[in-house]
Amino acid sequence: MELAVYNTKGEKTAKTVTLSESIYNIEPNDHAIYLDTKQYLANQRQGTHSSKEKSTVSGST
Repeated sequence: MELAVYNTKGEKTAKTVTLSESIYNIEPNDHAIYLDTKQYLANQRQGTHSSKEKSTVSGST
């Protein structure tokens, strides 16, 4: 599979790049993409949540 190479201005150059069809010419698996995106977004969370312990609850004795 040969693809054209574009410069940073979006103009087509004289160069082409050859990609392996066994890697790039596949049918995407939508569920696998969903799971990977979900995992990526979950890993981006800071995890700074906290819960009150017994001694920090207002009105605690």
